[in-house]
Amino acid sequence: MASDLGADIAAVQGIAAVPRILEVVCRSTGMGFAAVARVTENRWICCAVRDEIAFGLTPGGELKLETTICHEIRQSGQAVVIDSVADDIAYCGHHTPAQYGFQSYVSMPIILADGSFFGTLCAIDPRPARLNTPQTVGMFKLFAELIATHLDAAHRVATSEARLLGERETSGAARAVHRRARARFAQSARIGRGGNAAIDAGRQRTCTDPGADAAERGADVGADRQCAGFRPWPPGQRDHPEPIPHALGPVLDHVIAELRSTYPDRPIEAEYALDRPVDCDSGRVAQLFSNLLGNALTHGSADSPVRVRATSNDREFELSIANSGTPIPQEAIERLFQPFYRASQDPGQGLGLGLYIASEIARAHGGRIDVTSSPQETRFTFRMQA
Repeated sequence: MASDLGADIAAVQGIAAVPRILEVVCRSTGMGFAAVARVTENRWICCAVRDEIAFGLTPGGELKLETTICHEIRQSGQAVVIDSVADDIAYCGHHTPAQYGFQSYVSMPIILADGSFFGTLCAIDPRPARLNTPQTVGMFKLFAELIATHLDAAHRVATSEARLLGERETSGAARAVHRRARARFAQSARIGRGGNAAIDAGRQRTCTDPGADAAERGADVGADRQCAGFRPWPPGQRDHPEPIPHALGPVLDHVIAELRSTYPDRPIEAEYALDRPVDCDSGRVAQLFSNLLGNALTHGSADSPVRVRATSNDREFELSIANSGTPIPQEAIERLFQPFYRASQDPGQGLGLGLYIASEIARAHGGRIDVTSSPQETRFTFRMQA
């Protein structure tokens, strides 16, 4: 057990984006302590931490599991969000806040691709804070899923390496798979490092108060749509080091059908020239497409159709989404894929994470998203090797 826990701590420490995630959590909520914890049936172990209130934990440090709320979260699989312990009916008499002296608390479960509970992304502070908002809960949910995705990627590569090392004779095909698996993971690591600069954009972000009930509802919908666009790898794929070929036409059709039900008055025109299956994670491509298409429907001209085109051949898969409407200024294009960036401050536009999520998925597939915008049309184009 000890060696496994040591490997878990090392895996979290190896995610380059984690320090920035913890910084953004503290800066955006005003809380002084944030951590990624490994939580098992009988242990609570700190894997990474940002401590501005001298709580005293460092990576490898432990709390008695029964003294933490994470023990309950492990059993329920549900997040706990407390604005003010003193005013919270469920937790005002709970032993954990009394023991550790905090008033505000957030803990989001980190669930791996096979459905297992890894631990939590949590934050505490001795002062009350306004935390139970769509923006803050959505942010914690996204970051917990990002951490889970990196942990799953590391596991897949380790599994692939163990299998290949166990073979006495490695065929040329197996070596190619090994190289591609390592390249995918290296790419994932670069995403973490490159994502640090992007996450810097969220350092000074503060949670907004939507104010009116209608605005609050709009923020809730926006947060749900954007954060729903990033999910851990589907169960059953944990042992696959490489994406597998998928016919993407039905996948794209399903996304279009979902968004047509959300935007019944908006025409969507689709044209496919998909000559061959594409090596990809089809669920992730669907999430990328959903965020890009949703963005076009939200910002495009209401009286013009959104145009979708998808092509695949033996070299490349290309997916483009175009809409008419006000062009995006070049300075805004340069920031579109940064987390929390929104050209509009309307709370109904959500967290400003949808395009960031799409770009992360594109990079994880070795591809990219390009943007062109003119008075005639705005077009987002995703390209990756087929």
